[in-house]
Formats: sequence, C-alpha cells, structure tokens
Amino acid sequence: MEQKKLHSPIKTINPFTNRIEKEFNITSDDEVEKKIKKADTAFKSWRKTNFRFRSKIIHKVASLMRERKEELGRLITTEMGKLLRESIYEVELSADIFDYYADHAEEFLADQKLPTPQGEAFVTYEPIGVLLSVQPWNFPFYQITRSAAPNLMAVQPSEEWM
Repeated sequence: MEQKKLHSPIKTINPFTNRIEKEFNITSDDEVEKKIKKADTAFKSWRKTNFRFRSKIIHKVASLMRERKEELGRLITTEMGKLLRESIYEVELSADIFDYYADHAEEFLADQKLPTPQGEAFVTYEPIGVLLSVQPWNFPFYQITRSAAPNLMAVQPSEEWM
C-alpha cells in the first residue's frame, strides 16, 4: 500500500511558551532548483570581485549585525530558548568572525609557491561554486557564519596576484 507524503508546514515553536511563532511551507523540488540556479548566477558574479570589494561588504554585514544585535538576539532567544545575553553574544561573535575573514582572507588565500626540483609549482585557491551547508540548530548565527564568512571571501585569482 502506497503512503502519501505529508506536506505540513515547518513550525517554529518558542520553547519557553510552546507557542507557534511562525510557519514555513515546504519548498518544492522546483523551488529548490530555482534557488540553486539563482545562487549560481550570484556566485558567477561574486567570484569576479576583488578582496577590497568583498571585504567592504563583509565588514558592512558585521556592522549591521552589531547594530541589530538586540533584535537578532531576541529572535534567537524566541526560537531557541537561549538566554538573551547568550543570544546577543552569539550575534557579536558572528560579527567578529565576519570581520576576521574580511581582514585576513587575502592573506589566507594567497598563492603559495612550492619548492620542487622539476620547475615551478604553486598552490592556488579558487571558488568552486554553490555550497550547501547543513548546520545544527543550537547556534543559528554562529554555525552559518563560520561556514559563510570564509567562503564569501574566497575569490578567483586575478592576473594582478600572479
């Protein structure tokens, strides 16, 4: 006997009040495919930008997170039940991580010459495309930040770097 798949919405439930805060519809396969294509289009443009441009944008992300830390912290607390001061700290930590990669990614991703008796060799870092990052729920800003920040700063080498 064939079972039907249930497509009930995903619910965000406040763990303190047990109240449903928000409901999200299940994303169809076609919608997922459209989102991946849109992300790929953005990637193809973003990968051509230089470190200075990316750094400015990523620093702005960090700045906005700090400006909105109470609001974002309340969101974490509502959805997770985490103490508000811990939620705000998570937002601040995540902002620090964005700033860190904005400041250091160029150094981390610089080409590295390798010693070899057969000629010249080097290691280079290039972005490969859209990434899917499945993260645990317990640190919602930190988990995605530690994945997103370094990958958003990864760039394709240009002629000026070689």
